[in-house]
Amino acid sequence: MSVDRKKLIIEAATKSFSLFGYKATTMDQVAKIANVGKGTIYTFYANKEELFKEIVDNMIVEMEKEANDAINPEQPFMENLHLTLYRLLEFRREHQLMIKLFQEEREIRTPAVLEIVEEIENAIISFIAEKINIAIQKKYIKDCDPELTAFLMLKMYITLIVDWERIRKPLSKEEIAELFDLYLFKGLSF
Repeated sequence: MSVDRKKLIIEAATKSFSLFGYKATTMDQVAKIANVGKGTIYTFYANKEELFKEIVDNMIVEMEKEANDAINPEQPFMENLHLTLYRLLEFRREHQLMIKLFQEEREIRTPAVLEIVEEIENAIISFIAEKINIAIQKKYIKDCDPELTAFLMLKMYITLIVDWERIRKPLSKEEIAELFDLYLFKGLSF
């Protein structure tokens, strides 16, 4: 029975955080949505931060699964990298909680949300760095700092997909892949 209540609480909290954001979500709201007493929530979670952290940790696991599912062993490293990054950013766009988190990060700058967004980005960077390490070992790419390279790849992708689209016509997947190849892998020099 308690596992079911915990699941109800997680689902209700995810819904509340997705609708109202972290800052505006209260344990009272979560209890009401889950149809449990507020005390029941506190039997599982010490506070809102702990509940939020569990939800985000589960979301990171789901993101990693999505990224792994995007990888095709038959494709070259560069293609898999592109597919993985694109899928992770699509995940960000498709999940209401992620949308709300990034909106709250930009507009309100809630410290707990800033910390969580950083944790999400660090998880993505770690995932990419792991793949870069494998590519270095297999001699698919030159020796480099995997973490720094993963950071640059992620930020470049975000800039091309999110920031560019705010002011200009969105780029296609193919255009993004070509730009990534040009600026990151081939370079601009002749």
